[in-house]
Amino acid sequence: MKFLLRPTARQAVALTACLDDHRALYNAALEHRRTAYAKAGVSIKYGDQSADLKHIRADDTDGQGRWSFSSQQATLRRLDKAFAAFFARVRAKRTPGFPRFKGKGWFDTVEWPKDGDGCRWDSQPEHPSATYVRLQGVGHVRVHQHRPVRGTVKTISVKREGTRWYVILSCDDVPTEALPATGAAAGIDMGVTSLVTTSDGEHLDNPRHLAASADRLAAAQRDLARTKRGSKRRRKAAVRVAALHGKVRRQRLDGAHKAALRLVRDYDVIAHEDLRVANMTRSASGTAEAPGRNVAQKSGLNRSILDAGWGVFLKVLADKAESAGRKLIAVNPANTSRTCSRCGHWKENRLTQAEFHCQRCAHTAHADVNAAINILRAGLALRDVAEAA
Repeated sequence: MKFLLRPTARQAVALTACLDDHRALYNAALEHRRTAYAKAGVSIKYGDQSADLKHIRADDTDGQGRWSFSSQQATLRRLDKAFAAFFARVRAKRTPGFPRFKGKGWFDTVEWPKDGDGCRWDSQPEHPSATYVRLQGVGHVRVHQHRPVRGTVKTISVKREGTRWYVILSCDDVPTEALPATGAAAGIDMGVTSLVTTSDGEHLDNPRHLAASADRLAAAQRDLARTKRGSKRRRKAAVRVAALHGKVRRQRLDGAHKAALRLVRDYDVIAHEDLRVANMTRSASGTAEAPGRNVAQKSGLNRSILDAGWGVFLKVLADKAESAGRKLIAVNPANTSRTCSRCGHWKENRLTQAEFHCQRCAHTAHADVNAAINILRAGLALRDVAEAA
């Protein structure tokens, strides 16, 4: 659960200092690992660095010593996870991507792993009209709680997004709210013209929030490019760009919630394509030795896919389906848009982006509806196999 924080001016300064000190701890721990391996061939682990925290805090009582020990341990675990992911990529023979130092503006989250240890949710229950979260070194920060918290609060995180601050709660024992059964099942096809097309022929609009804000974003980015690095005007221009991107991100998430809720209310079983959005939106530019083809068209398609927010939508849909007791089935998307849903023929059927005409049985349909029917059929087949096993 994510709620907007309303810190005072002094608390906002303290929250910024908290982020800066945790970022400094992350960078120092990374430098420690790099130097130890380069100079002595020694691999430093999380346990070694966690044990050093006591001495670091004692030597810097006005800096590192004022923050929660547990939150600092969480920052060290974050670095440890970065190294674990790096070595996993090396073993998989992928581009490794060695962990990097975090510059200002690239470290915006601090986590407290346990409610009550350096933090406390609903820290002033005697004020029923307002909710507060208590953070060590910051104080009681007011929370704009727009919905009730379900379950038991486990971890608390604070995140900065532009000029806004948010508190993120991770909860255990969250009760499910199963919706009444409808007896209906649907396949959904993700698209750019329509965000979702169902096997029943319904189209959910794609609002294209980024495209709608493109002119304002372009103007703000031009203003940013004209400013001098390190100047006050540049900081203000960067804040304006970040605010516009933040608005687009919130609009996209809001649209994903509404579309997912509509589907979950209408269908007991929802089949969708198992999309790899990161792979689908890779750059088509290629290299100097092997330049890409149709780079401009691929770049435009990538922007449209990312603007539609397929990954965000599918994540929200999975969360809502689990909470509502609905069944979500991911199917292989290969040939679902080319195969005739009536006879199974799959060659040269897609005449245009929206028009489907089977070359064998002459079946015609909207191409996305035809794909959604194929997705539903594949999803139901997978469900039957799983139930029979």
